[in-house]
Amino acid sequence: MAETIKIKKPTLEGFTISAENMILFDQTIKILKLKAYANNTIEHYRGELLQLMRLLKDRSLASLTPNQIKSYLLWLLQERKCSENKVHSTLNALKFCFEQVLHQPQIFITIPRPKKHLQLPKVHATEQVKKIIQSTNNEKHKTMLMLAYATGFRLQEIINLKIKDINSARMVINVIRAKGKKDRQVILSEKLLIQLRKYFKSYRPKEWLFEGQSGKQYGYRTLQEVFANAKNKAGVNIQGGIHTMRHSFATHLLENGTDLRLIQELLGHNSIKTTIRYTHVSKAMLQKVRSPLDELEL
Repeated sequence: MAETIKIKKPTLEGFTISAENMILFDQTIKILKLKAYANNTIEHYRGELLQLMRLLKDRSLASLTPNQIKSYLLWLLQERKCSENKVHSTLNALKFCFEQVLHQPQIFITIPRPKKHLQLPKVHATEQVKKIIQSTNNEKHKTMLMLAYATGFRLQEIINLKIKDINSARMVINVIRAKGKKDRQVILSEKLLIQLRKYFKSYRPKEWLFEGQSGKQYGYRTLQEVFANAKNKAGVNIQGGIHTMRHSFATHLLENGTDLRLIQELLGHNSIKTTIRYTHVSKAMLQKVRSPLDELEL
């Protein structure tokens, strides 16, 4: 009979972390930072490790066997009803810890990964995008929404944008150290430039294009709230956060005839396979297909 981790209830309240596990946790975070992993990745790994360490209590994470790790992953899937993506994140965090800190790469050879649910991107119609942008009278919020759609930026890329990254002379925006530590350039829309100048005159940001309190970067959650409020006011019911503006940007470019490789570059995708997803939700692509039912003389 396979070894299992004994887990009482799917709750983390009241759990403590052993001194040994805390040392391992600190070492893992330090190695992640030394390898210059993205802050978002570090936060994900941090959360996954803390969750398991709290459940283990006094037991050492380093002592876990492959079967015990499998038992934990099954518990996440079956008892906590976690998504396949969540379990992939857990696996990545544990794999990094065991391979890079504990130097035990062989432990994950027999541990399978659950098949991911391949979701189609959520896309807004152009009229819905217009309603979302026009739903707010706040110049800062309106500029953020226009930027998201005009460039296809990720949420973090919007927050990380600095004034110096806007190059109006060449009509481009520089994206510095984006996902995968890559720089890229995207087009600067003429309408967006007009809005940016209007916004700048009103708010006078100093370093970050969008500043929060005390001149610091705008908050991650706050930007999501801005989008959610605008979407509600516009009466748009499509699920998803501000990332749906990125999906809409890519899909609408594709429908307007933009080359798929160029869209890949604009989005900063490593693989064309990621960009190809937008062909599955493109209205223009679907309209080119004639249903076999329409060929029948009924």
